[in-house]
Amino acid sequence: MRWLCGLAIFFAALLFTRAVFAHGVVGDYVFLEPLITQDPTPANELDILGPSWVKSSDANTYAISSSIEKVLYLDDNHMPRFSVGGGTNWSHASTFEGPSRDGWNNLEMFAKFSPYYSLEHEFLVSLVVNFQLPTGNQAVEEQNHTSIGPGFLWEKGMGDLPNWKGIKYLRPFGIQSDFGYVPAVGGHTSHDMFADATIEYSLPYLSNNVKDIGLKWPLRNLYLFNEINYDQLITGPSGETFPGLLATPGIAYVSYHFELSIGTQFALNQASVSGNHAAVLGLLDIFYDSIFTKVGNWTINKGFGQ
Repeated sequence: MRWLCGLAIFFAALLFTRAVFAHGVVGDYVFLEPLITQDPTPANELDILGPSWVKSSDANTYAISSSIEKVLYLDDNHMPRFSVGGGTNWSHASTFEGPSRDGWNNLEMFAKFSPYYSLEHEFLVSLVVNFQLPTGNQAVEEQNHTSIGPGFLWEKGMGDLPNWKGIKYLRPFGIQSDFGYVPAVGGHTSHDMFADATIEYSLPYLSNNVKDIGLKWPLRNLYLFNEINYDQLITGPSGETFPGLLATPGIAYVSYHFELSIGTQFALNQASVSGNHAAVLGLLDIFYDSIFTKVGNWTINKGFGQ
């Protein structure tokens, strides 16, 4: 039990930190880490815990995911331009009929490069290559082929809107989006296409860059967001290629050291209803460069401690 107490003290110390933000900064806007949408900003972060529960027509599925990302290149403005990362998850499906299934899913990796950004317009574009290796347990992972494919990511803050009465309260809005196609190599069962968009409203940006309306901690650190998530097998088994369309609203607490998010999901089309009767998703994301500075500061072009 001692390690549990130590862990609780550690996260309590992080929770009460009120320092400035260190993650996903483009100009004056700090973008959150979405639950589903790929984050366009290259970053040093550890998604240490991503729990989820989904009730479908035939099972209750519980999963815990984790991933890590490391920035490898900064430009002369100290903006992250290139990063690599990867992760996986463990899931347990408690079926309503038949035996339960559990095991690890496939290993997913990526390389992310940001060719263009504008600090003035709080805008960033990234290109990503996604990899999936068939390392998962076939009891829970039906796809057993290596997959590789490109993705396009972008994000935009609304801070360049005029600071006029009424309109200025739109400036804390931000948008993040991705689009990708990941075909299987040597197989035809998982040619996957996906697209996501996150609309977020930053109360920290409202307080610090628009108008301080007197929000106190922890309200001052909150983000409200909603994701629209599309996913579809372009080529796959008969009866399994229908598009999935979901809404994922939620709330996030973002500090200098970490992000804590929780959300739910709703089916937006008939094809998604059977697989999504109810859902709860969470995320604990650690910005480890604010804790282990030497590890975070190491890049190909600068090395340790610079």
